[in-house]
Amino acid sequence: MDEKTEELRDLFLDVADDGTVTETQEETPGSLTDERPEDERLDDVIGRMEERYAFDTDWDSERYRRLVRGFFDEESDADLAAELEVDEESIVRARMDLHLLRESDAEFSFELRELRRLRTDEANVDPIEELEVDEATLERATRVIETQDEARTANDRFRDEFEEIVTDGDLSSQLARDAREDGLKEATEGMENDLSM
Repeated sequence: MDEKTEELRDLFLDVADDGTVTETQEETPGSLTDERPEDERLDDVIGRMEERYAFDTDWDSERYRRLVRGFFDEESDADLAAELEVDEESIVRARMDLHLLRESDAEFSFELRELRRLRTDEANVDPIEELEVDEATLERATRVIETQDEARTANDRFRDEFEEIVTDGDLSSQLARDAREDGLKEATEGMENDLSM
C-alpha cells in the first residue's frame, strides 16, 4: 500500500464509527421487465382487446390466458381444445379474437388476395361460385381476412404484447440465473484483493 492510500485509510478509520465501508442498498436494482404478475398483464391486454373488438367467443380469463400460453408454446389447436374441453373450432375463433393467427390459417385452395378483391369489387359476383368453395370455407377465409386487417390496423401490437409477456417470464428467470452464476466475478477481475484495514 502506498503512502497516500495509507493516509486515506487512517483518515477513514478516525472518522468512521466502525471499520467497515459497506453500505446496504436502499432501493432494489431495476428490472428489464414489467414487475406485475404475468396473469395480470395478460388479463390487461385481453381486456383492452375485448373493449375494442367484438369477440366471437365468451371465455373466462383463465381460458384465454391458457390459449395465449399454448399458442406461443406452439401447442396444436387439437391439444388446446382437449385441455380446455372445447371444440377445435372454438379454439380457432378465440385465437382469431386475440389476433393469434397461424400460417396454416391462411392456407386455402385459393389466394386470400383474390377473396379480398371479390369483397371490394363493385361487380355482383358470388365468391362461392367464383372461388369454387363451400360456404363454411368462405366464412373461415373471411374471418382470417378480417383478423389480419384488425391486427394490421393495430400494427400487431396485441400479438407482440402477448409474446413479450409470455417470454418475459423466461427472460427474467434466465437473467436471474445468469446474475447468480456471474456474481461479482467480472466486477472484481484484476482488482487488488490483498488489502487489510
